[in-house]
Amino acid sequence: MQIEILGTVTVTVDGEQRRIGSHKVRALLATLALDVGRAISHGELADELWSGHRLGNSRNAMQAHATRLRKVVDGPDRRESRLRAMRNGYLLDIPAESVDANRFLDLAARGAADVRADPERAITALRAALRLWRGPALLDAGDGLRCRGAAALFDERRLTAWEDLAAAWLLVGRERDAVAELSQLVEQHPLRERFCELLMLALYRTGRQCEALELFQRNRRHLDTELGLEPSAALKRLHADVLAQDPGLVLPSAIWWSQRESLAAR
Repeated sequence: MQIEILGTVTVTVDGEQRRIGSHKVRALLATLALDVGRAISHGELADELWSGHRLGNSRNAMQAHATRLRKVVDGPDRRESRLRAMRNGYLLDIPAESVDANRFLDLAARGAADVRADPERAITALRAALRLWRGPALLDAGDGLRCRGAAALFDERRLTAWEDLAAAWLLVGRERDAVAELSQLVEQHPLRERFCELLMLALYRTGRQCEALELFQRNRRHLDTELGLEPSAALKRLHADVLAQDPGLVLPSAIWWSQRESLAAR
C-alpha cells in the first residue's frame, strides 16, 4: 500500500487508487499517516478531526470513520486490518516508507548531506525527492492543527531541498539549470533571500551581470514595500562583489558566503 500526502491525500492498494469520499475519513488517514506505527489516542484524533469542537459522541463517530477507512486501506482478502484499534486509539500498521512524505524527507536529507562531498549524487537524490510532490502538502486533509503544522514543515523542507539542489547545480557547473528553476522560485517566494542569492550568483556566472544587479534592486524594493526592511548584510555583500566582478564569485565557496557572513555576525 502507498499513501500520498504531498498534495491531495490518496491511497493506492494493490496497484489500485482508492477513492476517499469523506473528508473526515481523509483527515483520519492523513493524521495516522503522519505517525505510522505509533498509536494515536482518541482524544488527539478527535481534536484533529473536529478542530477542538466538542462532540458528544466522538468515540462512536470515530469508530464509524475507522470502519470506513478500513474499507479503503484493506484489500478484500486481507485477514488483519492495516488499521489497528488500540486500547485508547488507533494505529496505522504499515512501513514508514509507504508514505511519500517519509520517502521525501529521507531523500532530501541524503541529498543535503551529499551537496558538498558528492554534488552529482546530491542532485539525483534531491530531484527524486522533489518529484514526489503533486501540490501543497496535505491539501485536502482538513484544518486540524496536526495536519496544518505538518504541512508547513513539509513545505519548508521542500524549499530547503530546492536551495540544496540549486547549490549542487552550481557546484557542477549547471548554472543554466539553476537559473531556470530559481527564476520561478524567486517569483513565487520573493522574501526568501537564499533563492535571490543563488540566482544572482547563477546569473553572474552565465555572463548576465546586469540581470544579477537588477535582481538585487527588485529584491530591495520588494523588501522595502512589503516589510520596510533592507536586504541582509550577506546579500548586500554579494551585490557589491557582483558589481566589482570579484574573482571569488566563481569559486565553490561563494555558494555559501551568506552562511559564512551569518556566522561571523553572531
